[in-house]
Amino acid sequence: MTPLSRFAPLLGLFAVYGLFALIGPDSFSSGRTLETIARQTAIVGTAALGMTLVIIAGGIDLSVGSIIALATVTIAASLQAGASPMSASLIGIFTGALCGFVNGLIITRFRVVPFIVTLGTLLIVRGMAKGLAREQKIDAPLTYLIDLLAALPRGAWWLLPPGVWMLVLLALLTGGFLAYTRTGKHIVAIGSNENAARLCGVRVEALKVLVYTLAGTSAGLAGLLQFSRLTVGDPTVAVGLELDVIAAVVIGGGSLSGGEGSVLGSVVGALIMTVIRAGCSQMGLPNWVQEIVTGAIIVIAVAVDRLRQK
Repeated sequence: MTPLSRFAPLLGLFAVYGLFALIGPDSFSSGRTLETIARQTAIVGTAALGMTLVIIAGGIDLSVGSIIALATVTIAASLQAGASPMSASLIGIFTGALCGFVNGLIITRFRVVPFIVTLGTLLIVRGMAKGLAREQKIDAPLTYLIDLLAALPRGAWWLLPPGVWMLVLLALLTGGFLAYTRTGKHIVAIGSNENAARLCGVRVEALKVLVYTLAGTSAGLAGLLQFSRLTVGDPTVAVGLELDVIAAVVIGGGSLSGGEGSVLGSVVGALIMTVIRAGCSQMGLPNWVQEIVTGAIIVIAVAVDRLRQK
């Protein structure tokens, strides 16, 4: 990956933000709007960290949105049953990790295409969330978890909500894992050429299970942030969110053919989509305009990736 292509998503973010700052209302450039953009990016950005690993390894995960919904339900149900906020959070995250582990196990043991497996588990996990919640929202007692993505009080010195700082920390850890560990480099090798990686002694099946487990864990963490935003367990939330997560990775330079992608690019891709939606909303543009613009950017990003590979 050349330096230009590595920083292309960041340049795109600056261009999109500059455009809306120029043609949009003055409030778009305010600190409060920037904070709102950061809060709205946290959920998709957190889930995109795990999706980055999956796409680099040459896979795909369509069950992310359903896992997020199930995590919100398990967290709310745990709190309602008297669990502490920390215990409830861990239960939600573990639920996501378990779903990811099952995805990886089915893909590797039965050698089924990841698209088909995760399309099936998308429905299975969503059904589990609805069954656990009895097809209704689960109210939970208010705890400090609701502050993870709450708007900051004026004059707060920590600048961003805790959930956004969590995204930053997880992004640094994930980036370091990919760049500086043998396991991270093996994941890239699998996505680049799986057969060659296997011949070189890489434990392909075990690493694929690990990758999907990590993706499920990041979806569980995103579910925790989603619960913080909603303050209830909602089995119908995050429908279609997996498309936003995949789009963030692709816009950020991830290749659907595997072997390419970056944590910074994925987070920037999530920010680009949030900036577009925030800018269109403040300019009073309807939702269908936002969808057209975002879809066009995704198509362009994939087309550029194909041209670069040729």
